[in-house]
Amino acid sequence: MTPAGWGAALGAGAGLGLLLVATRILALRRPQLALRVMPYVRDLPQAVRPVLPPTPAGAFGALFGPALASAASHLERVLGGNASIRRRLERAHLPLSVQEFRVEQVLWGLIGFGVTAGVSVLVALRSPERTLPLLVLCLVAFVLGVLLRENRLSGQVADRERRILTEFPTIAELLALAVGAGEGPVAALDRVVSRSRGELSGELGVVLADIRTGTPVSAALDGLARRSGLPVVSRFAEGMAVAVERGTPLSAVLHAQATDVREAGRRALIESGARKEVLMMVPVVFLVLPVTVVFAFWPGVVGLHLVTP
Repeated sequence: MTPAGWGAALGAGAGLGLLLVATRILALRRPQLALRVMPYVRDLPQAVRPVLPPTPAGAFGALFGPALASAASHLERVLGGNASIRRRLERAHLPLSVQEFRVEQVLWGLIGFGVTAGVSVLVALRSPERTLPLLVLCLVAFVLGVLLRENRLSGQVADRERRILTEFPTIAELLALAVGAGEGPVAALDRVVSRSRGELSGELGVVLADIRTGTPVSAALDGLARRSGLPVVSRFAEGMAVAVERGTPLSAVLHAQATDVREAGRRALIESGARKEVLMMVPVVFLVLPVTVVFAFWPGVVGLHLVTP
């Protein structure tokens, strides 16, 4: 492309950007219909307002929020799986709705697209025949950014559940000690939650808050079992609910569950070590053994070169 063509393209891009900014400023300055009509219908019964999709705050949100919300809606229709996303957001304990998560996915995709597009422009300036493959690469980068955000969410869920499993035996033992000392289940929960910090204690704090607002103990514990994605925590909540309803010895149940979790962790550690045994041999075979062979045979090779004519 000639310099005049590049200048025309850059001028057209700058003009289009200024036009978009001016259009958005005029739209923001225009008074909304609701603000003009509200003084005259304030005394009438208010209908339920539709919940608008959340957009980023600030000037960025004011300029690009509607476009991001529309892109997030299209992405939601294409990908689907809102129930799975909502479930994972709840398990990761993230203060995000499904729509906000979709907006983040669009942003991650745009970041990947922008970085790839910047590199592609530099490559296309030297090799114009690669423009089409580079455009496809930019689209692939956008898709990878979207999928990477979802993979990051799965990683956050796994990290939080790993922390919960680490905390569970200690929390269960503390609850068993409190119950064995004569305290009731609610008082034991209050004592443990007030003296511990972590993901599981936060979940128990939610259970305690539900109980204090009038929810039955068994119903609050059933809610914990529904929210949790770990079978261990679900069995713990169900066991406590059954013990509260039927009067079974709760201390023995908690001790047994803590022991089971410790044994499961020990078995998982042994299995992980067995799976990584081959990987542990890689540095020995490809690093230590060749060096040993070189140190063993190198003096002999040098001696042969010295004695042979």
